[in-house]
Amino acid sequence: MGELVRRAAVAGSWYPGTAKAIVAEVEAYLERITTKPPPGRLVALISPHAGLRYSGPVAAHAYAGLQGRADLTVVLVGPSHHFAFDGIALWARGAFETPLGQTPIDEALTGALLAESETLVDGRRPHLEEHSLEMQLPFLQALCPGLQIVPALMGRQTRASVSALASALASVVPRSPRPVVLVASSDLSHYHAAPVANRLDALVVDDVARFDPDRLMSRLEEEPEHACGGGPIVSVLSAARALGATHSAVLRYADSGDVGERDKSRVVGYLAAVLLESA
Repeated sequence: MGELVRRAAVAGSWYPGTAKAIVAEVEAYLERITTKPPPGRLVALISPHAGLRYSGPVAAHAYAGLQGRADLTVVLVGPSHHFAFDGIALWARGAFETPLGQTPIDEALTGALLAESETLVDGRRPHLEEHSLEMQLPFLQALCPGLQIVPALMGRQTRASVSALASALASVVPRSPRPVVLVASSDLSHYHAAPVANRLDALVVDDVARFDPDRLMSRLEEEPEHACGGGPIVSVLSAARALGATHSAVLRYADSGDVGERDKSRVVGYLAAVLLESA
């Protein structure tokens, strides 16, 4: 695939550099979960994207419901941290590569999305150094054989871009011959003392728990720093509702001070949630 293979940007630093070590770490986080995934058809999930040792224990709660799912397409929606642009940039062809191997792009679905809205463009440059989507792959590649992905990076998180992506997903996903799950990649507040961070994050967590993308979008317009991937969360909430999700379940909240050096003076918030259609 040559230049169409997106090489790993943060393997060996943000997560382990070998397949064996990745699988061992992912399995360790999953084994620590003491609750069962909630019932219902999984339409979408929300997962953090920090270094695996920090956000992995939270992300595992979101991904536990995908264990054993084969031949799945996952639409990854995350923020662009390094490259400013308008609209949504898709990596439309080829594959993403990590130490676990190459995961192919669902080119039929990316092509349909590109045809659906001019806000969505075929743009590889923003993806090259970005971690927000790559940090979802340790769990997905370890859990989902036959996986294909649609990598979508959101530039400026405007209401127009958020709405365009949600509408495109709602229109195109039902026509996919493969089962599709949406993933919103986002951390919450950054670098506040834990009591402050926890109060700020509780507002976003409550909007997700209430399944209220409109309130969350308004909150983010007032204060974007509530969540670095707030736009992706809103798009996925809105699209998931159109795709049949009836309720949300917040599975885990924590901050970076709960692991590692346990420094509570400047933390990052992490959320795991799922959007489900009632069984």
